[in-house]
Amino acid sequence: MKEVIKLLFLLIGVSTFSQGPWTQKKGKFHSQLSFTTIPNYDELFGKPDYHINGKISDNTIQLYNEYGLTNNITLLVNIPFKLISFEQKKEASLGNIEIGLKHNFYKKNWLLSGQFSIETNTGSFNKNSGIRTGYNAITFTPKFLAGKSFDKAYLQTFIGTKIRANNYSSNFKIGGEYGSKIFKNIWLIGFLDIEKSFKNGTVNLPASNLATGLYVDDQEYGVIGIKTIGEISNNFGITASLPAAFFGNNVAKQVALSVGIYKKF
Repeated sequence: MKEVIKLLFLLIGVSTFSQGPWTQKKGKFHSQLSFTTIPNYDELFGKPDYHINGKISDNTIQLYNEYGLTNNITLLVNIPFKLISFEQKKEASLGNIEIGLKHNFYKKNWLLSGQFSIETNTGSFNKNSGIRTGYNAITFTPKFLAGKSFDKAYLQTFIGTKIRANNYSSNFKIGGEYGSKIFKNIWLIGFLDIEKSFKNGTVNLPASNLATGLYVDDQEYGVIGIKTIGEISNNFGITASLPAAFFGNNVAKQVALSVGIYKKF
């Protein structure tokens, strides 16, 4: 059981879509560097699905960190760097940097926590190419998180909203994951992540941006997938994730692949 609890704390720092209720111990620090790629696509989900005039490769290098301010309050910082190419045009720039706090308020049979984060509009936009590396809006994300550990397994779930400024639509979020230790140092995890637009936006985006479909309004998706964690030592390991969308709107109709390394301090 001690190994399960240790891994559950590590999961906060090893998932780029960290949704767990577990907080870091005071003064403890977890960091993950990951790479995600959506390669060479030209079809997007829609009603109906549609094609863009050219091929896009969307790559993200992401540094995700959590630090225990107290035993029950954790600071999180997520810094994405985008590398996007569209035909012969390329853009390398920051995405939307996220800063937030997670507060654990109940830790008996189940762990219950609340999280609030802010995404800044630090992305860039090239009007000529239509390449955008982040939403041109500040986003506020409140979430409720719940989780429970078992013998060599865990379950966690979340529900929340993404409230976007600058006339973008806001979104509803829900999902969760179940993980089990299948070998001595290997975990296998299945996850579900759903995001639905409230379709309450009135933003007017340039035609070149609409032509690429990058960070446009009313983006939504339903994703299922698997990920693995390999524990090289008690404070260092590797991760891999393979999510696939089963529905969406204005997002790539293409499988994404993520790999990463994490470190515990």
